[in-house]
Amino acid sequence: MTMPIRFIAALTLSLLSLSASAGTPASAATAAPREVVATGIVPDEASRSAILTRLRDLYGAAAVVDRLEVGGVVPPPNWTEYMGKLLAAPLKQVHGGQLQVNGTQVALKGTVANEAQRQQIVSAMATALNPTYTIDNALVVGANAQSQLDQALSGRVIEFEVGSATLTPAGIAIVEEMEAAIRRLERPSVQIIGHTDSSGERMSNVVLSLSRANAVRDYLIRKGLPETSLSALGAGPDRPIASNDTLEGRAKNRRIEFRLAN
Repeated sequence: MTMPIRFIAALTLSLLSLSASAGTPASAATAAPREVVATGIVPDEASRSAILTRLRDLYGAAAVVDRLEVGGVVPPPNWTEYMGKLLAAPLKQVHGGQLQVNGTQVALKGTVANEAQRQQIVSAMATALNPTYTIDNALVVGANAQSQLDQALSGRVIEFEVGSATLTPAGIAIVEEMEAAIRRLERPSVQIIGHTDSSGERMSNVVLSLSRANAVRDYLIRKGLPETSLSALGAGPDRPIASNDTLEGRAKNRRIEFRLAN
């Protein structure tokens, strides 16, 4: 009586999650995992080592959770080599999803930034593999990154003490929400733009708006965001979004804006 052999080598990756989706409370975003979990059965210890090394190179050793099993399977020809090609830089653009490989069948799901990225990732995978592999592309396009920042701010005004660049407690609370939103965008470059109303001298307003933008930037840096990813600009009264003829309009114009830098 012959013993059955499990033929298909299998690899499943739960891909690096964003801290949270847009609209998730800041407390939940802080607690959300940021890790890649590798599960499945690989043919030998060399395959396991090669796969884990590739993942750690991509995501960092601390982010990779090893739950791979070894033995009891016979892989397709050059399977480990193809896995190394599959685990390439484009995969890092997928978040909150899963890569599943069963023999020569590949399934990928998760969220990407835009349609062009979705197509490029699958095209790169197809190029890396031979024609015997099939790819099931279930990637979806997530909310635009700028839209996520806009939704987090929700039209609210970050408040400062009158005539100064000192954040009020209410202003700090909003800045902390924006810090969580920026973290969800996977290392973006963000420009923080200060605006004022038209009261007083223009140059004084430009200086004040820059000071306020820098105050927000400094606070975000103290919270741990990379200094190199944040810049500040003072627009003064030059970009109003409401009439400066009313108290309500002037209040709306005294604001901080967060824009993704090109």
